[in-house]
Amino acid sequence: MSGTQVRTTKQRLAVQRLLAETPEFQSAQTLHHRLRTQGSSVGLSTMYRTLQSLAAAGEIDMTYLPGGEAVFRKCRPGHHHHLVCRSCGTTVEVEGPELEDWVARVGTGHGFTETEHTVEIFGKCATCSAKKL
Repeated sequence: MSGTQVRTTKQRLAVQRLLAETPEFQSAQTLHHRLRTQGSSVGLSTMYRTLQSLAAAGEIDMTYLPGGEAVFRKCRPGHHHHLVCRSCGTTVEVEGPELEDWVARVGTGHGFTETEHTVEIFGKCATCSAKKL
């Protein structure tokens, strides 16, 4: 988590509660719609700012779908990667020790230190793959 200090507001708490009960990555628009349906008055611009600040503080994960849309999810702490269904959004947190070793070797091989990476793997989950089109 970064040292970014953020103000706790009623809107921020509402977004955090919603994310805590949302198992898959979702867009700001979808999250906003869900909050509005629950009776919240959080505006869309507030939703975007709140999601960005939560992501910057390391409290939630943000990734981009193949089409470029940003999506958000509350994940477990610690470094991990995601396997995301591009049809339904089902998300699985995965470890990647081989990837971690490879990143370290590539960085060191090129004289880099303190290397970081983000990996999102997209595909179709078993349920979506089994559906007849």
